[in-house]
Amino acid sequence: MSQRITKAVIPAAGLGTRFLPATKAMPKEMLPVVDKPAIQYVVEEAVEAGLDDVLMIIGRNKNALANHFDRVTELEHTLQTKGDESKLSRVMESSALADVHFVRQGDPKGLGHAVLRAQKHVGREPFAVLLGDDLIDERDPLLSRMLEEHDKRDATIIALLEVDPDSIHMYGAAEVEETDDPDVVKVTGLVEKPAREVAPSNLAIIGRYVLKPEIFDVLEHTEPGKGGEIQLTDALLELADDAETTGGVYGVVFRGRRYDTGDKLDYIKAVIQLAADRDDLGPDLRPWLREYAAGLAEG
Repeated sequence: MSQRITKAVIPAAGLGTRFLPATKAMPKEMLPVVDKPAIQYVVEEAVEAGLDDVLMIIGRNKNALANHFDRVTELEHTLQTKGDESKLSRVMESSALADVHFVRQGDPKGLGHAVLRAQKHVGREPFAVLLGDDLIDERDPLLSRMLEEHDKRDATIIALLEVDPDSIHMYGAAEVEETDDPDVVKVTGLVEKPAREVAPSNLAIIGRYVLKPEIFDVLEHTEPGKGGEIQLTDALLELADDAETTGGVYGVVFRGRRYDTGDKLDYIKAVIQLAADRDDLGPDLRPWLREYAAGLAEG
């Protein structure tokens, strides 16, 4: 019987250089996606899946993250005095979401190193890792399915997405075998950011993982890989190669809606897609978008 998972780790130490100058003084995780910072969507996803103990791995100048998930009594008092219960509820929502902790990564040695920094908090328990660049639509739950597969197989679970083969060089790529479930594959190999001609498949690793504590043992001796960083992909490959001892690695193939906030163009698309789907914004936004697109076509 696998151990119930309650802890989520969110690496958030990156500098966000692709969004400069916006991220000169603001963490990239705090960039708004419609009316909430991107990081709040990620925490909400973890909580919805039953993980209410959240550890963020942060770097310098990330105090805004801690402030966002803390109480702001002065603002709350002002809104309460004005009788603005709607805004007061939204302000208090983030501080009541989860038990949020913070630890600094220190040296920026890659995703594997960031995950390793969670060892003392997590202990010898399985846990989830959620990357903030990937926003998963709440209507298409992914993490809960991954947790179910972990419980079923007592194995490490990663999220996979079919991508255009021309884009596979931007991701870690998985070599896989089929299982009795068309949405679950056994991972037999992993390659970090391969060229199209050598990629084992077009199944890309996206930013959701359910990890067994053995990952820490592996990361402690994982040497820096591509880019001079300690790659989580390399540690996962070692777990996959030692399936008899570790339970192996399986992938859940995600076929739902995912919003990539990792670069400027995809970030803009994510904001538009999420806003267009909202009941309060969509009815006015969608006709405007059609009119704007028609004007571009005519021009």
